[in-house]
Amino acid sequence: QVQLVESGGGLVQAGGSLRLSCAASGRTFRNYVMAWFRQGPGKEREFVAAISWGGANAYYVDSVKGRFTISRDNAKNTVYLQMNNLKPEDTAVYYCAARTELPSSRPEYDYWGQGTQVTVSS
Repeated sequence: QVQLVESGGGLVQAGGSLRLSCAASGRTFRNYVMAWFRQGPGKEREFVAAISWGGANAYYVDSVKGRFTISRDNAKNTVYLQMNNLKPEDTAVYYCAARTELPSSRPEYDYWGQGTQVTVSS
């Protein structure tokens, strides 16, 4: 079992920044591909970003490229999502997720956190 706990969400004005963190426990963190998904009001869960086991490769949905950066610190068992130039359409509950297989944009991950709310006001 892997336990994931997100933090760092909040209310921010458009154009602002937030950094989300996801702390993992329970298994060897470096064995897991990590990802961020989000689910806005009335919307399906959407892929945001993923990062490979060692952090060398990162993947993003087109709508966040150039604004969001995913990173990980395997020594701290933590994955981050730096979000800059936030837009109202980024408003959602953000979830981190883990799997041992290759990164995927599909929500086919084995472990999920409880989510953290991000609200961007215009």
